[in-house]
Amino acid sequence: MRTAVHGLSRMGRRRALKWALEAYWAGRSSADELLAVAGEIRTSNWRRLANAGIEFIPSNDFSLYDHVLDTAVAVGAIPNRFGHPPQGSDTGSDLARYFAMARGGEVDGSTVVPLELTKWFDTNYHHLVPELGANVAFAPNPAKAVAELTAAAGMGVSTSPVLLGPFTFVLRSSPEALEALDPLVEVYLDLLSELGTSGADWVRLDEPALVEDRTPSELAAFARAYRRLGEATAHPQLWVSTYFGHVGEAMAILRDLPVAGVGLDFCAGHENLELLARAGGFGEQTLFAGVVDGRNVWANDLIASLDLLERLDDLCGELVVSSSCSFLHVPDSLAVETALDPAVRPWLAFAQEKLDELAVLGRGLTEGRAAIAEPLGANRETLERRRRSALVADPAVRRASAQAPADPRRPTPSDARRALQRARLDLPLLPTTTIGSFPQTNEVRALRARWRKGTLPDPDYERALRAQVDRVVALQEAVGLDVLVHGEPERDDMVRYFAERLKGFVLPEEGWVQSYGSRCVRPPILFGDISRPAPITLGWTIYAQSRTSKPMKGMLTGPITMLRWSYVRDDQPHAETAAQLGLAIGEELADLQEARIGVVQVDEPGLREGLPLRMGERAEYLAWATRAFRLASHVAAPTTQVHTHMCYAELGDVLDSLEELDVDVLSFEAARSELALVGALKDAGYRGDAGPGVYDVHSPLVPSTADLDHRLRRALEALGDRLWVNPDCGLKTRREEEVTAALANMVAAARSVRSAVGAGQPNAAAGAGPRERGGP
Repeated sequence: MRTAVHGLSRMGRRRALKWALEAYWAGRSSADELLAVAGEIRTSNWRRLANAGIEFIPSNDFSLYDHVLDTAVAVGAIPNRFGHPPQGSDTGSDLARYFAMARGGEVDGSTVVPLELTKWFDTNYHHLVPELGANVAFAPNPAKAVAELTAAAGMGVSTSPVLLGPFTFVLRSSPEALEALDPLVEVYLDLLSELGTSGADWVRLDEPALVEDRTPSELAAFARAYRRLGEATAHPQLWVSTYFGHVGEAMAILRDLPVAGVGLDFCAGHENLELLARAGGFGEQTLFAGVVDGRNVWANDLIASLDLLERLDDLCGELVVSSSCSFLHVPDSLAVETALDPAVRPWLAFAQEKLDELAVLGRGLTEGRAAIAEPLGANRETLERRRRSALVADPAVRRASAQAPADPRRPTPSDARRALQRARLDLPLLPTTTIGSFPQTNEVRALRARWRKGTLPDPDYERALRAQVDRVVALQEAVGLDVLVHGEPERDDMVRYFAERLKGFVLPEEGWVQSYGSRCVRPPILFGDISRPAPITLGWTIYAQSRTSKPMKGMLTGPITMLRWSYVRDDQPHAETAAQLGLAIGEELADLQEARIGVVQVDEPGLREGLPLRMGERAEYLAWATRAFRLASHVAAPTTQVHTHMCYAELGDVLDSLEELDVDVLSFEAARSELALVGALKDAGYRGDAGPGVYDVHSPLVPSTADLDHRLRRALEALGDRLWVNPDCGLKTRREEEVTAALANMVAAARSVRSAVGAGQPNAAAGAGPRERGGP
């Protein structure tokens, strides 16, 4: 029985790629040095998979930044503002253009803004959004894929190159881009031909767009595209892979396609078994059965997986035991986690342990269960110990959750709250603020590292952090912001900081996963019932407020973001876990309010991310997700202004539910999309205040005052006196000099527009008129 893996982390051990990228961007290392690190990671991944006995080893799954961006380069989907690469160049020989598309920068002497950034389906991985249109001319560029295939072969490792499928590629641009599918397929034919000529036996085409609701016309276009791809003779065998859910009505189409293999996710897509059986199976096609979860960290139920695989074996020509998706979504190995609770540790499986699970399952199907009796027995005992553990269930938490209101609401209507809050806070028109964090300088990181190692005593650490808060508060006052934040120097991560102080979590120390580019996060593991033993943010917020007469925001992470950005227990409904989190965060908000903090931000960037991919499942999710948020916020008095923030996801999909959050101010990412959501908010009848992000913090570019002024005037037309002015996300990852300049320009733009409104000219020109999408 053969085994397959969709991919491993691109970061390498101890985040080697992150450090290499950031050194290159800062000018501290050369392109050759960066590419050498990248080559070592690829080589290590191939060798590791080969040593684990994986037969279908991927190549071209590695990326210097993002696989969707790599696909755009491979098919020539490069917008005109980035110029055009030399014929046959690969990413490594054209780094300036590649990173300009990802981060903005200089290309041929001109400053260009990057592609938009959004979430990869319902994960916390961010991808670049392709721009397809009249100014994009497709052309095949197989250099990267061929180079990696050849490099692996040179090591004696046979790989299956991976390409993001053409259907998903165009739909991750926009649904309207589907008209580009037919010409794009011709480019894929050229790519496949080159890979076949270069020695590829199989090529995997990833089509996760099939696990979303698709219209009949979209499915017809998919079928037409793959009939064209499958019927061409000069290419390797094709394996169409889906993941993150079930394929629904596409199952019959996949069964009838002229492709050699189909990959299905049986972890997130339990329905795929019934759908496959109802379709009559795959006949002679190879089924790549995703039974080892690439999204979560719980040890596989090996007996249940064997039962499932034995049923699937009758529904296909050949059965391959596979991961459900790439392992880039999970940490690398438990072997380096020396500080995890020894009671919880056996319940877990990271990427390396999942490779071991694949090997056990493959051997069990090949040689019979008797051959794997020992690991099966150990697995069964581990699962039973977890089910019986007193660490998992807390009767007091369960009683509190059962007694919580079914429909928690703030009793005062939003319009009345607005009047009370404006009287209390006395803010100007277009109040300015930031989202929360300030740059985590090397000094702050060094302080935290020394403190965690025990070489910096608690009093000295607290004294140093207070100095950081003093500095950030003074900086904001000098710039002229209206509502301040304390900058969060004590927090390494918005989720981990809270998880470390809540009961029911464990935190891997080396559990890094890629979020986007060089940005990595360490998701906590939520294994048991949630409670808050003590206040979490209260002391720092009170101290920061004592340093200024301006309003200071209390900064909390919302319950759905805590849920979505953690590895979540799989032994109870997510709705119950979310409610427990909401109650715990609500206790923190109540303490801040008692301390006379008048503005509290409960961040929920994970809300849209958690939206089910199928429309029929969304109403139930939004009902319990918004209830969890209200459990956290309904304790707020009418004079307490509750903010929330969301970013890098298609918020248009949850516009109808934003009112259910019952917040006073909503801030959201808007800079890269040129404020596209602002008009949608108005059309949806959103009644709260709103702060569309006018400054893109994920690019090193400092926006000009004129550009920010123009964006604010556009937003003012839709939001009027409900408009707030803020960046589109926290400032943690930026350099301080960038942040200071950008915030100064943002405040200047707000004052300019404020003055124009006072003079009766809210739509007056300010030297920056409308520009083409993506223009400098």
